[in-house]
Amino acid sequence: MEDPLLKYIRNVPDWPKPGIQFKDITTLCKAYEPFKESCDRIINHYKGKGITKVAAIEARGYVWGGVIAYHLGAGFVLMRKPGKLPAETISVTYDLEYGTDSIEMHKDAIIKGDKVLVFDDLLATGGTAKAACHLVEKVNGDVIGVAFVIELTGSLHGRDKLKGYDVLSLLEIPIVE
Repeated sequence: MEDPLLKYIRNVPDWPKPGIQFKDITTLCKAYEPFKESCDRIINHYKGKGITKVAAIEARGYVWGGVIAYHLGAGFVLMRKPGKLPAETISVTYDLEYGTDSIEMHKDAIIKGDKVLVFDDLLATGGTAKAACHLVEKVNGDVIGVAFVIELTGSLHGRDKLKGYDVLSLLEIPIVE
């Protein structure tokens, strides 16, 4: 049976470049009921697991991340591209298909012993999410889970990079190649 949230995901062909089938979640969060449902599913999965921080990856991750943190009674941590945060940061550099990228957070955002849920809107290759987990662990935080609204399945194998973590994806969408 198809998940009813799937009908709220808009496919945008050839964006941001030709050949990419972009999965747009703005159509999910603009409608109250499906947005609430997506938040509730994640919250219910992680409720009672002692999460003290939700670390969300910019920018769409922030839309869900703050709501999830609030309902779990946890703090909210912003993970961003380099140069966007005003105080002292720590960063992790990770490999992309063609090159590298970095993600950072404030050095004091997570402390030793924090139980952290990492959140991003979409799991594709897994590089950004794995880097976010490493960033949490670099400051001795404990990654309790990694959650996504969408997981692209098929040849990208993003979940494979997250072995050993509790990974929750609300929707699995196969890549058409």
